[in-house]
Order: sequence, then C-alpha cells, then structure tokens
Amino acid sequence: MANPIITAKNINEMSKNILLINPWIYDFAAYDFWLKPLGLLYIGSLLRRNSHQISFIDCLDPYHPAMKTIGKKPQRHAYGDGKFFRHVIVKPEPLKMMSRNYCRYGITPDIFRNDLNCHKDADIILITSLMTYWYPGVVEAIKIIKEILPHAPIVMGGKYATLCYDHAVNYSGADYVISGGGERQILQLMTDLFNEQPSFEPDSDNLDTLPYPAFDLIAKIEQVPLATSRGCPYSCSYCASHIFNDKFRRRDPLKVVDEIEYWLMNFGVKNFTFYDDALLVDPSEMIIPLLKEVERRKLSCNFHCPNGLHLREINKEISQLLYNSCFKTIRFGFETSDFKQQMETGGKVKNEELKRAVKFLKSAGYSTDDIGIYLLCGLPGQKAAEVRDSIDFVRECGAKPVLAEYSPIPGTKMWDQAVALSPFDIQGEPLYHNNSLLPCRNNDFSVAVYNELKTSLREK
Repeated sequence: MANPIITAKNINEMSKNILLINPWIYDFAAYDFWLKPLGLLYIGSLLRRNSHQISFIDCLDPYHPAMKTIGKKPQRHAYGDGKFFRHVIVKPEPLKMMSRNYCRYGITPDIFRNDLNCHKDADIILITSLMTYWYPGVVEAIKIIKEILPHAPIVMGGKYATLCYDHAVNYSGADYVISGGGERQILQLMTDLFNEQPSFEPDSDNLDTLPYPAFDLIAKIEQVPLATSRGCPYSCSYCASHIFNDKFRRRDPLKVVDEIEYWLMNFGVKNFTFYDDALLVDPSEMIIPLLKEVERRKLSCNFHCPNGLHLREINKEISQLLYNSCFKTIRFGFETSDFKQQMETGGKVKNEELKRAVKFLKSAGYSTDDIGIYLLCGLPGQKAAEVRDSIDFVRECGAKPVLAEYSPIPGTKMWDQAVALSPFDIQGEPLYHNNSLLPCRNNDFSVAVYNELKTSLREK
C-alpha cells in the first residue's frame, strides 16, 4: 500500500517551520479516553503535504521522557487509555467555591519551556483548544510560548476558539483565532502571512482527499482515533455538531479500512477509536461494509466507541458484526427515558429502541457491563426523578447506566434556556461551563442529589 503521509525524508524543500502544540487540561478531573488532537494533526499533515516542516509538542504526553523523575508515572492500560500526569494548582477565582482540587494535567511548565527552546526556528505556531472551560491551560501555554518564542505568530483553533470566539480573541493572547473548520483557513493564513501559495488543497466535500493525520509525530502511538464523517444528520438541542460542520459528510468505508491497515501495518497500532456519533447511521453505507472489509483483510485490532453511538440502527446483524470485530468499548447515547424530554432534545432514540438494541447486543455476546448507556443529567430545568427513572429503566433493559453531566455549549438550541436557568454567569465566563459544577443545577436537582445518584450507581 502506498504511504499517504509525506515525511521529512521525502520532502526536498521545506518552506516554513511550523510547530503544533496540544495544550494542558486545567480541570477538577481528566482521564485519557483515547484523546488525541485530531483536528490539529489533520492540519499538520495538510501543511506537510504543502512542503512545510512540521513539529509537535504534546503537553498531555503521558510518556514524556523528561517526566520520568517527576511524580508518579500515570497508570496506562493495554487498550491505550489511562491517566495523565497531574499537579494540583490554584483554582481560578470563579471556581473557588468548589472543594475539590483543581489540577494541571500533563507535563510541567519547565519541561514545556525546555521543549520550546528546541524550536527556536519556528516560523509560526498552531495551538488547539478543546473544552471551553479548559481555556486556562491554553492561555498559560500561549503565555509561555510568547516568553520563549516571541518572534513566532500564534494561531489558535479548536472548540474553545470556535464556541467562545470573542472571549478567545480578547483573553487568550493568541495572535490569530480561527473559528470552525481550520484546513482552508490555515492555508489562506499561510498565504497572507508568508505569501505561500498552497500546492495542494483538499476537496472540502470529499473527506478522503485529506492526508491522514500526522500521528507519526507522536513518540508512542498507543491508539489512533478514526474520523469516518464530519457533522451529524441529527440536530440535538444540547450538541454543537452543526456549529463545526454545515452539513453531514462521510468517507468511503473502504478508504477508512485502508487507513486502519496503514496504521496497523506501518506502526503496529492495534487500538482504534471512533468518535463519530453517526457511525451506525445508515449502516449499509458505512459500518457494515467497513467491518466486513476489516474481516476480509483479516486485520487484527480492537475498536472503541466512547462517545455515544446511535441505538436506533442496532439489529442482530450489526450486533454480531460489532462483537466479532472486537468492538471492546461501546457506549450509546440515550440521554433520558422521559418521552417529552426525548422529543425536546432531538428525538433520536426511544425507549423501545433501547430495549430492542440491548437484547440484540446481549444475544451477540456482550454483557451488561459492556453496554454503557449515557444519561444526561443536570439539564436546564431537569428534575431528579427523571434521572432516577432513566437509571432504573436502563437497568431494567439489562444495560449499564452512565451519568453524563450536562455542560452548556454556546450556540446550541438549549443555550438560551441554560443562560436563563443557570445560577452562574455562563454567558460571560466559560469556566462556568464546567460540568463538575452542574452549571444548570436547581433546588430539585442539586449537587447533593447528583452525588447520591453517583453513589447508587457504584453500589449496584
């Protein structure tokens, strides 16, 4: 198979030295559920395809060699998930009311400074951002970058940059903030800053024209996240998918298998993660041909779906395909058993569909604990009884309820309601989006009630 990634060895001329940075997470809790800065590494591979030299610093690297003598090594697992390095830091003023420790997850600032000093030739720096309420880690990283590499312009993209654009422009310290999809915008910015005309531009309507993400820049590739699509055919009131993607686009499933085979054969990667919510939608168009091709090529690997798949399409054939293809981690988005709330949040799944899906999955070989069902809690105006009833219903169906605390997201259909009902200034301060706060808590669904529910889940 041809190597679709252009590496430094086979590029004759490099135009600019571009440094990619994955910043720290600042939060009360963080766990590596197969996290990778997928968008940033896609952009890195695109720029490399345009003859630029790409380097990468990962502030979340659990294997950074300089961290060996600093603190306890984080526990990692065979499937490629695990803990990050963790250091307790001072809580920001808006979060002082929380009794829990606030932490920086990742390498130390001094090690970050040392890594930056190895890139004095950087012409431009691209930094990503994830959760809106993780922005303090991005701001701190940018502050240190400006200290060590003051000559290089800093470009920030990602979720925080898109969802809280004005806040990012005013407070992040980045020289340029990109909102939304970054591929086309970064090529234009390179032209504006350096008069670099791109030699290659992907077709925005054909995701398979993008080069594979630059995972080869990661020192130890434990797992690879796969993007089979962008966007979503559903329009759930709590989800921001439509903000990042104006339409639903899919890859060719056989091209996805080509990518799986590439990482398996060339880098020995055996664990692959799907973060596509719509992986199972129209199964004859994606998941069925994808898994049948994996089986035909005899590719031995494990798959994980931690993000919450759609239940509606689960039948006997798909359940058996998932099980036979070594889908080790499966999670499904159910949100609530309350019919009225189901309709108001998007109507993508109903109670009978959950019952039917669990029956098929168990017949295929999955156990109760294998079948994780996400239930949203802390929604604006939500009552505790609704969450309790949903937990009971999932258990009656023979699956495992998993509480997912609601985090208000700017631009979603539910945002205005969240702003009106939250006791916090979620409009002015992204730190208040933190799900650990239960940002839309109320007298009926309080933190104490939530803690009782969590305890009850652990006990059974």
